[in-house]
Amino acid sequence: MNPHELYMQRCLDLAAQGFGAVAPNPMVGCVLVHEDRIIGEGYHQKFGEAHAEVNAINSVENEALLKDATLYVNLEPCSHFGKTLPCADLILQKKIPRVVIGSYDPNPQVAGRGIKKLREAGLEVFTEVLKKEADFLNRRFMTYHTKHRPYIILKWAQSVDGFMALNEPKQFWFTNELSKKLMHKWRTEEQAILVGRHTVEVDDCELTARLWPGKNPLRVVIDRRLSLPRTKKIFNEEAKTLVFNEIETTQRGSTQFTKIDFTGNVPAQILSHLYSLEIQSLTIEGGPITLQHFLEQNLWDEARIFCTTHQLKTGKLAPAIQVRLIEELKLETNTLKTLLNTTA
Repeated sequence: MNPHELYMQRCLDLAAQGFGAVAPNPMVGCVLVHEDRIIGEGYHQKFGEAHAEVNAINSVENEALLKDATLYVNLEPCSHFGKTLPCADLILQKKIPRVVIGSYDPNPQVAGRGIKKLREAGLEVFTEVLKKEADFLNRRFMTYHTKHRPYIILKWAQSVDGFMALNEPKQFWFTNELSKKLMHKWRTEEQAILVGRHTVEVDDCELTARLWPGKNPLRVVIDRRLSLPRTKKIFNEEAKTLVFNEIETTQRGSTQFTKIDFTGNVPAQILSHLYSLEIQSLTIEGGPITLQHFLEQNLWDEARIFCTTHQLKTGKLAPAIQVRLIEELKLETNTLKTLLNTTA
């Protein structure tokens, strides 16, 4: 690994510490190097607060060194005024002569303007250092701005013989306590979680992160005819709920009812509406029918499948997908397989 890659990897490690706290902003880490020594570093810690470049520059004890330093950052510095001063302007203000960047920023408000501003000011700018790794870290942000939809994670549990539910409408737990805690951790990391009406009817799921500290995701339900009783846990005040239906658009407490056309492309309408709400990541925990709707249109990016030791012999089959396996993790009696869709 050459020096540029070494310091960029440090940027990625720092950036990852903001996971779950900065959306809809990207995760960004920044490192300042002077004569092969790190003199400052920082990362974007929380949405609405200082960007990584600001925190890194503020951490430098001797600002005089900045005039001969190299700034490393995993995403193109912003060039527009938002909640903070544009980072490209700050870099120019501090007279930092060299900048090394991992990914281009696809946000239309940036989209190469940050790099252009730095180069036009005479700075030496290197790009695409560990670009693949930088893009993957911010895959939710990248997907949202390039595909105009949330990054979609499918999640289900299945028996050793390939079934994910019983034939009769009865709740059945495949996963163990360790797996359940991990799923609740995931809920704090993603912005929204979706299920179908049948899942709510059978499981009376709450879809909150009760077993892990952190914020709850937006709960999304497909209930075409609004047949779900309001006594279901998903309508409690623990989190906000969005219900897609064909009857009405109205707000009741923390629940938003939104009307869509069920004779049209339902997944596309749902994703378009979530995009308008700046939802960058969506976990789909629905049953086989809901999952299949998204799979058929190739509207998914990642799948997390809990394979258990249970044997059902009959029931509702889990989806069968053959894509790239990126991780396999043993969780006591469960095996978690994470797959990546490279064709979406």
